[in-house]
Amino acid sequence: MALSDSVTTCLSPPVRYVICKLGFEKTDTYDINNILSENGEVCWQAVTEHVCYLKSDQSVDYIESIRSLGPVCESVNLHFKSLTKEQFVIQYALWFRWTNCSELFLEVFDILQYTQTTEVALGLMKLTSCLERALGDVYLLIGKDCPFLLRDLLASEQLAVVFGQAVMNVLRVFIGSPYGLNLRNVLWHGFASPQEIPAKYCAMLLFLTAGLGQLLQKYLLQTKCILVHRPYVIFVSLEELDVFPLNHEMLSIAEELVKLSSFVLKAMLPFWMAALTAFKQSRYADCVILLLPQLEVGFRLLFTTTNKCPNRLLTAEVKFLSKVNYDLMLAKHLDNEEVNQLPAVLEEPTMASEFLWDFLNHQEGPRIRDRLSHGEINLEAFPREVANQIVAFAITLLCRFSDEDMFAFKEHMAIKPLMNCASCYRSRFHPISRLKKQVLECMKSIHLWPELPTVPEEHVETTKGLEGNAEASTLILMISEIISQLQQYMPQNCYSSDDPISSVLTERLLIALCDTYICTLYSPRPVLEIVVVLRKISTQCHQVSEQVIASTELRYKQWMNKTLRSRQRHNYLRMLTSIKFLSPVLRLILVLITLELVNVHLVCKKNPFDYQQYLKFLKSVLQYTENLVTYTSSEKNKWDETMELTNKALIKIREICDRKLMLMQLAT
Repeated sequence: MALSDSVTTCLSPPVRYVICKLGFEKTDTYDINNILSENGEVCWQAVTEHVCYLKSDQSVDYIESIRSLGPVCESVNLHFKSLTKEQFVIQYALWFRWTNCSELFLEVFDILQYTQTTEVALGLMKLTSCLERALGDVYLLIGKDCPFLLRDLLASEQLAVVFGQAVMNVLRVFIGSPYGLNLRNVLWHGFASPQEIPAKYCAMLLFLTAGLGQLLQKYLLQTKCILVHRPYVIFVSLEELDVFPLNHEMLSIAEELVKLSSFVLKAMLPFWMAALTAFKQSRYADCVILLLPQLEVGFRLLFTTTNKCPNRLLTAEVKFLSKVNYDLMLAKHLDNEEVNQLPAVLEEPTMASEFLWDFLNHQEGPRIRDRLSHGEINLEAFPREVANQIVAFAITLLCRFSDEDMFAFKEHMAIKPLMNCASCYRSRFHPISRLKKQVLECMKSIHLWPELPTVPEEHVETTKGLEGNAEASTLILMISEIISQLQQYMPQNCYSSDDPISSVLTERLLIALCDTYICTLYSPRPVLEIVVVLRKISTQCHQVSEQVIASTELRYKQWMNKTLRSRQRHNYLRMLTSIKFLSPVLRLILVLITLELVNVHLVCKKNPFDYQQYLKFLKSVLQYTENLVTYTSSEKNKWDETMELTNKALIKIREICDRKLMLMQLAT
């Protein structure tokens, strides 16, 4: 890993030329008054004249455009430096309101006054993400589904209608096109070091954003439209994100580690130091924005070293657009079908990969980088809890990829708890993990049933129903038979054989089964398809439970207040009888789901396995639970039909068990 010392740039020569040199080739001075009117409006025609087009197809000639716009950018930068903060606010603050984050753009102005390279890069990353979000809001004035990628957004007809195609072409020179400066991507993916981003490009984007605000105001006045800002994403259940401990002593050690760890490219060291400083200053969004690209750089360094493709450490050329990003680095195979060697060099490959998938990729996870880079998060309200985890995770990587003479750091009493947590990390947002959570939540709901208020037992017993008749005995017998077949696949310390229904179908058993480790990395398609259906079944079961709870509480109140008609009273008593049998059936289904989940990976590795046939069975169980939702709703209250349906479902489950088609049976 000595490569971390020798690499001075992650920009390939052509990309580095475009960003660092091309816009400086023209040295002539450009008069700011050419593009800024006396009343402070951006003269867009004068700006767009600097965009050049290819003669062949009239598409943007990005190279010539960057060369031509270079002096304009320098003029804008000098203009901003000549203004006081008060002058800037008076002249420009109004035109940033359309972004819904005016303060951020005023903050960027402050940064430009001092030209600290790390702060300029940070300001540019925040500016581009907020600008993208604001442009998406403008897009929705006309369009319906806002494009996810910035390049598609900038190329859209909708924005061309509002701002004009020539204006959008100016923006695409700076951001959104891999043929242009592509400032957003080279920063957010960690390719550019602080000193490689000219401050004048940040100044120009600040200037253009104000100009866009002026154009938008004219459009809104003409069309009588109202710009509506989409709400920010709010992180919920922050306790689920609380994985690693972090304290001031760990941060102090981290400041030493970044200078020594082979995970850090020396050219990127200022970003690391700035991130740790931001965290200590409670600037949590800044900390994470600075740190995420550096984690990607570190993993890219590991990836390219272990897979012996050092050239891929650099930015991808336009003709080789398969750049090395997290999707590729975390994949099982490389794009040439060879096995990815990165997991093999990680001491805890599962931990590192599962954490990254959890926090960055899984749809039900926080997807921190996507949401930050696309402007979906209110930076002022960014939660400390999220920053805590990213910083702590980064420290574990700094420790892991350090020289042998840094043993003292790794064994430091402040760091050991962190490393211990890292070694036992398990995915929290993979569909398999979410299913486990769903099952346990559903079981908690069903366990509330015995505590529900109910009428005296003698009223229930006098109701013509299942209890005491042959149908009731048949249901109990089938449940007992199915449990008997499943017991060999259950942890033995979680039940007793005296009362199989009450002792086996318990929350304790489900917790024990859910504690079973299941590798979520590289889950094959059959596994994910099966998990999708299992999750739907669990969701329906939970819905049934919530409906039973609501109906029971309501009917009890009505019974006590004597507001039920005769038929309603009979139906209520019928419900009380039915749910005595429905409870073990739902618990049985939850146990089945969990047992199947534990074995799904193992079985899907076996050949042949007709998982389509198995899916057909699961979908029949899903159909049963969906019908249960309908029959147990307050609108239907069809309890006779519920029990008939339950009887048929149990027959089907018992048949599948008899035919040894359950995953747990196939796994043995």
